[in-house]
Amino acid sequence: MTLSLTLAAVWALTANILAMIPSRDNHWRRAYVLIALGIPLLGYVTYENGPWWGLAVLLAGMSVLRWPVIYLGRWVKRRLSR
Repeated sequence: MTLSLTLAAVWALTANILAMIPSRDNHWRRAYVLIALGIPLLGYVTYENGPWWGLAVLLAGMSVLRWPVIYLGRWVKRRLSR
């Protein structure tokens, strides 16, 4: 396994552990940190392993951080419907 896929697996494991710990702000602060770390990691995975692995890691990250994706989709839909 390449270094980028190993880091992506560590990112996913960390995200799941952070989700189990109680939070006062519904985990949003942790989500922002995970997004900030995940975007460059996604680029690294895509660069090192190709677009199909990058897409797989993107879908895995979207499944972990589904609420930010849902809110982004709602915001885009609201902006386009004006």
